[in-house]
Amino acid sequence: MKRFLPDTFTLLLVAMVVLASLLPISGEPAEWFGLATNLAVALLFFLHGARLSTDVVIAGFLHWRLQSFILAVTFVVFPLLGLLLGFLSPWLIPPALYLGLLYVCVLPSTVQSSIAFTSIAGGNVPAAICAASASNILGMFLTPALVAVLFSAGGHVGVSLDMIWKILLQLFLPFVLGQVLQPFIGNWIRARKSLLAPVDRGSILMVVYLAFSNAVIEGIWSKFSTADLALVIGLDIVLLLVVLGITAFGSKLFGFSREDRIAAIFCGSKRSLASGVPMAGVIFAGQSVGAIVLPLMLFHQIQLMVCAWLARWIVARQGDTGQERVAAVN
Repeated sequence: MKRFLPDTFTLLLVAMVVLASLLPISGEPAEWFGLATNLAVALLFFLHGARLSTDVVIAGFLHWRLQSFILAVTFVVFPLLGLLLGFLSPWLIPPALYLGLLYVCVLPSTVQSSIAFTSIAGGNVPAAICAASASNILGMFLTPALVAVLFSAGGHVGVSLDMIWKILLQLFLPFVLGQVLQPFIGNWIRARKSLLAPVDRGSILMVVYLAFSNAVIEGIWSKFSTADLALVIGLDIVLLLVVLGITAFGSKLFGFSREDRIAAIFCGSKRSLASGVPMAGVIFAGQSVGAIVLPLMLFHQIQLMVCAWLARWIVARQGDTGQERVAAVN
């Protein structure tokens, strides 16, 4: 039962929402906190770039059929599913929450959990590393582009030069700088994963607190009912299950090996909270970011619980306890 309970990071995210609901930050303190948050996000993407081994990416890209399949699911199939949900808005889904669901559908895959679950289930780990990394690199461009196309088509938000500049300055340039310095500092940073983890998670928690502070001031909890939140949870579950089915049957249809199919299932079905929350703060600056990232925060925990069960089910089906791989990942 332990694997179905929220992880520590999810509990911290909930704590930030509660703190923002009780003590929202505003005025000049919010401006200074926003500046600190922007710097923390820039550091987060710098570390992403510094961790990513160029050799691993090059090796993984040689398996172009699998990578193409995963990227197509991530940036084509998922957005199409998000558009289909639009038929339920506004008569069933409040428009603000639908934007959050649509935003979930245009995000890149996770890195850490995609690789971890692929490893536990005995899949192609090098391919998973490459797919998750490529998804996040391309996501810095494709996610804002998809937001510009899909959201502006619905009259919600459009692309602007200011948005492009902020993405380049706050996300892409730190990432490139990290990649440039990766040959010199990459091993040092990868060896200190636990030491630098607070930077990763801390920056996301800062964005969530700031986003929900603004949302609380704007009256987010008076706009949505418990039924609305239950509906979002249900739709998040449906989205995940549909994509898990598509990746499972699609990868088999394309004739991938068992190991490749496992990588496709776990990399194609994930949505990145680590990339999604900071990008939301940049893309939707000046809007109700709290409502937009709420479906993503819920999807994050759902995907962890469902994929933890699925990875162990795959292992059990093969007659292998998988304890060594589980221990290595944990």
